[in-house]
Amino acid sequence: MNLNVEHLSVSFANANIIKDVSLKVRNKQFVGLIGPNGCGKSTLLKSIYKVIKPSQGKVSLAEMNLMKSSPRLVAQKLGVVGQFNELSFDFTVREMVAMGRTPHKGMLETDNQEDANIVSAALHKVNLEGYADRSYNSLSGGEKQRVVLARVLAQQPEFMILDEPTNHLDIKYQLQILNIVKKLDIGILAALHDLTLAAEYCDYLYVMKKGQVAACGKPEDILTKELIGQVFDVACETYRNPVTGALGIAYLEAQ
Repeated sequence: MNLNVEHLSVSFANANIIKDVSLKVRNKQFVGLIGPNGCGKSTLLKSIYKVIKPSQGKVSLAEMNLMKSSPRLVAQKLGVVGQFNELSFDFTVREMVAMGRTPHKGMLETDNQEDANIVSAALHKVNLEGYADRSYNSLSGGEKQRVVLARVLAQQPEFMILDEPTNHLDIKYQLQILNIVKKLDIGILAALHDLTLAAEYCDYLYVMKKGQVAACGKPEDILTKELIGQVFDVACETYRNPVTGALGIAYLEAQ
């Protein structure tokens, strides 16, 4: 299932935040969106998953025009994991995950055994089966994020957007989340803060600066010390991890 974003722009108070951005995620690719704070990554993603209305452009998921489709139909195909997931009212972990079944239920339709099985499978996939009856608000940040991921898995989406879901987590939980997502075998578009993680997990990258795409390509082709210096204003050296062979980045100083 392909995601196509064509000539998308977003404006607030006569300021152009996103400027004529086009990108594509091909079937089952893990595509990363990187760039400095304030470059427009989250705004772009929010306009794709219908939280913000773009001033121009088109977004399609397979044959579905996301801009013209109802939120319920979009949620049947597209799942979103965001940054912050605090709640004013408490729920159990099982209740939180069961909310992912909502797009597939009719008005006043209650959950059945199939829904319960899907919820249990989602909790198993994020290794939280033993937490089902725990209070969501009692969990750590990493545990909460895995619950939110399980809720999205319960939607059974065919495509997923990650809106910087790991930048406030310890490295252990960052790796847990990304490892789970990588194994889903569906299309992923993820805004990521850590360039080393982006290089390791992503098949393709779009680099944003000041609301525009500054570069795109495979991580090993575009994550050069020259580009990182131009976009992030830091001096660095790139290297290959001697154990894994993955691309690594050693930061030297701010420019």
